[in-house]
Amino acid sequence: MRVHVLGSAAGGGFPQWNCNCPNCAAYRQGSPHHTARTQSSITVSADDSNWVLFNASPEILQQIRSFPALQPARQLRDTAIRAIFLMDAQIDHTTGLYMLREHRQPLALWCHALVRDDLMRGNPLLKVLEHYCGTRWNDVPLDHSHFPIDGVPGLLFSALPLLSNAPPYSPHRDQPQPGDNVGVTITDTATGKQLFYAPGLGTMEPHVWAAMQTADCVLVDGTLWTDTEMITLGASQKTSRSMGHLPQSGPGGMLEWLDQLPATTRKVLIHINNTNPILDASSPQRQELARRGIEVAFDGMEITL
Repeated sequence: MRVHVLGSAAGGGFPQWNCNCPNCAAYRQGSPHHTARTQSSITVSADDSNWVLFNASPEILQQIRSFPALQPARQLRDTAIRAIFLMDAQIDHTTGLYMLREHRQPLALWCHALVRDDLMRGNPLLKVLEHYCGTRWNDVPLDHSHFPIDGVPGLLFSALPLLSNAPPYSPHRDQPQPGDNVGVTITDTATGKQLFYAPGLGTMEPHVWAAMQTADCVLVDGTLWTDTEMITLGASQKTSRSMGHLPQSGPGGMLEWLDQLPATTRKVLIHINNTNPILDASSPQRQELARRGIEVAFDGMEITL
């Protein structure tokens, strides 16, 4: 299984266009310790020819250009993206669907019914796409089953509900329902290797922890370092947990959980907010991650399982 990180930042990307936090300011001043990142998305394949796109960020065209495997150029109009899997209905994970409207057939879309509802009503993106290529919706089951995706040989997928938060335009905002956010285990049927992917994870529930413990690699929520990071900087009045993201540090934080995984598990943080000090490669927080054997995803990162 080959995993390619197309984008590694949280909503807004890094640097965020209107932000002058220490990280964004340092990047603009030419810091060698800060690297620009687009909004989070990955793509996965077992044969290097047929790929599943997980989330469609606003920078999807830039991300496709950066990864030629997604454009094999076998005919006049072509793509190696066989399906698009949405983890939630957030703007930073769905807006890129507009950029794919030139497809010659309906986009093969996989998402939970609640996500589809948000994209038909609160943010009616899928209705707009009906005027272009349209979509062919596939419901994502949450019954622990392992299902294939048409056109993507060698991989099985299993989704589970996550406690995070629904978008502001969802009727479930601040009261998320099972299916508003999902995590997914991707299994290579030839090797048995597994990736667990959860870019938005607000609470470590038993079924989530079980999935992480059996994975060979976890690619999980790295949005904020502390629960009060946005409040301390004056950027927001919301805590990390209230926004649906488990902070890395502090009691019950992501680092404590990752420390309990088997030593053989590869641990990678993704969906990193522009304010997070781990974006500074010289920061004590980044050194702390290195000491614990935890990696920070970057645009273009490759993971082979």
